[in-house]
Amino acid sequence: MTVSLFPFHRIRATSQQFVVESADEPAALLPLLERDRLYAAYALAQLEPAALPLSAWWTCKTAAGLSLVCHSRGGLGDALFALGPADGVEAIFSIHPGAFQSFATAKPEHIPALRSAYRLRGSRTMLRLHVTAESFRPVTSDAVRLGREQVEAVNRLYGSEGGSTSYQGRHISEGCYCGVVVEGRLVAVAGTHAISRGHGIAVLGNVFTHPSYRGRGYATRATSAVTQALLSECRDVVLSVDPSNGPAREAYGALGYRETGDIVETTSRRRISGLMSGWRRALAAFRGRRRGAEIVWLSSR
Repeated sequence: MTVSLFPFHRIRATSQQFVVESADEPAALLPLLERDRLYAAYALAQLEPAALPLSAWWTCKTAAGLSLVCHSRGGLGDALFALGPADGVEAIFSIHPGAFQSFATAKPEHIPALRSAYRLRGSRTMLRLHVTAESFRPVTSDAVRLGREQVEAVNRLYGSEGGSTSYQGRHISEGCYCGVVVEGRLVAVAGTHAISRGHGIAVLGNVFTHPSYRGRGYATRATSAVTQALLSECRDVVLSVDPSNGPAREAYGALGYRETGDIVETTSRRRISGLMSGWRRALAAFRGRRRGAEIVWLSSR
C-alpha cells in the first residue's frame, strides 16, 4: 500500500465546500438586507450611490441560507458587516478579510467566524434600539444643528477624555450632528454613523457629553434633536447601546426607542497577511474557475 504525500481525499472527506461570489448589484443585495432591516441599517447605507463605489460585497450559499459580508471604506474609517449563516460568513472571511483593521458589526453567532480571521479588541454585545415617527417622544431641546465649521469644537469635545479624534468637516456636513452649547462651549453632541435616505433608515450614534457636564440631560437633548431631524427624512432610526448602561437605556426609552435584539460591535485586526489571503483567493479562484466563482474548503466542526 502506498501512502499519498498529498492526501486531498482526506481533506475533502473532513471538509465542506463553499462557493463565494462577488456581489455589487443593489437590486440583488437589497432583498437580503431588507429581511433584517433594522440590523442591516449600516449596510443599507452602503448601497447609496455615493457609498457603493467605496464598498465590496460577497455572498456565500449555505444549507441554512445565504451569507453576506460587506467591507466599506467610507465614513470614519474601514468597516465590515456580516449577515446570515456563520459558516458562510467564515468562508468569505477566509479569502476576503478586508482591511488590516476594521470596525465590525455582526451578530453574536458570528463571533467564531470573526475570530477565525481577526483578533478582536473591545468586543461588546450591544442592544439595537429602534424608533419611528409614531413611537418618537421628543423632549424640549436647545440643541443646535452643527456644520462643518464646528469640526474643531467637535474634535475637542470627543477628545476631552484623552482619546484621539479624526473628524473632518465632511463628516459633520454629510451626516446629521446636533450639539448643546453652554456659555459658548459645545458640551454635548449626538450624530450619525450612517444615513440611507434612499432606503429610509439611519444609524444614530457618537453620543457624547463632556465629563464636567454629565447628568444634566444634555445628551438626551442632543439625541432628541438628531432623531427628530433624521425622522423627517427616514422612516426608521436605529442606535446601539451597552446593555449595562442603565441611564442611557432609560433615556433612549423615554424618547421612544424600543429594543429589537443583540448585535456585536468590535474592532477587528486581520490574523493573516495580505500575501497569505491573496494566495488563498488565487487558490479559491482556480478551484471555481469553471463557475466564475471562488471555492473554499473549510474543516467540518
